[in-house]
Amino acid sequence: MPNLTKRDLVVKISNETGLVQHQVFDVIQKTLDHITSALAKGQDVELRNFGVFQVRLSKARVGRNPNIPGSNFAIPPRATVKFKSGKIMRRDVLDLSESMKKTGAKAAKANGRASNGHAPAKKPAAHSNN
Repeated sequence: MPNLTKRDLVVKISNETGLVQHQVFDVIQKTLDHITSALAKGQDVELRNFGVFQVRLSKARVGRNPNIPGSNFAIPPRATVKFKSGKIMRRDVLDLSESMKKTGAKAAKANGRASNGHAPAKKPAAHSNN
């Protein structure tokens, strides 16, 4: 299933409202710009029935490079954006979960994957000295 892009939104809204696509694009872009600006100032953005964007500070932690044993480095705390879905979105997405479970199990079998999403373990190849 393909992603929904900003261009897709512009076309759909333009077709539904009769507005020119350029005007719809400007409104969507201004909306996103204002949301980004508010988040950059540390403000939360609440869109009723859709969700809330919240600016939160992640904790400092220790990072490790798995390719270099014993290498530890500090990852400083930083501001991140968290999204908490609204009641209506949560309900609608929850309705989707059962159908995704069913199709996910079918797709996993078709792709030769276990139900947990991991590929089955491979057997070691037999070596010949030819």
